[in-house]
Amino acid sequence: MLTWLIYDISNDKIRNRVAKRCKEAGLYRVQKSVFLGDVEKNRLDELHLECGEMIEEKTDSLYVFPMCEEDFKKVKTAGNAFDRELVSDEILSMFF
Repeated sequence: MLTWLIYDISNDKIRNRVAKRCKEAGLYRVQKSVFLGDVEKNRLDELHLECGEMIEEKTDSLYVFPMCEEDFKKVKTAGNAFDRELVSDEILSMFF
């Protein structure tokens, strides 16, 4: 399932741990705090739980948006929607 994982985490150490976990789960970084990838449902639930346990509930935010392929194709972007320093053309071609 195509999934967006977006976070706002104030603590650098926690933010780095969450980013590392996202990469380990097979997500690709598309912005500094935005990841995108194809993740199986059970793995997505596991990732959500793990990352949710890492963050500070009172100050941090974590969003997980699963999307079907049909809805994903309707996503619209403008400007520098993907950070070219973080995302290679090869990865972009996987999604668009």
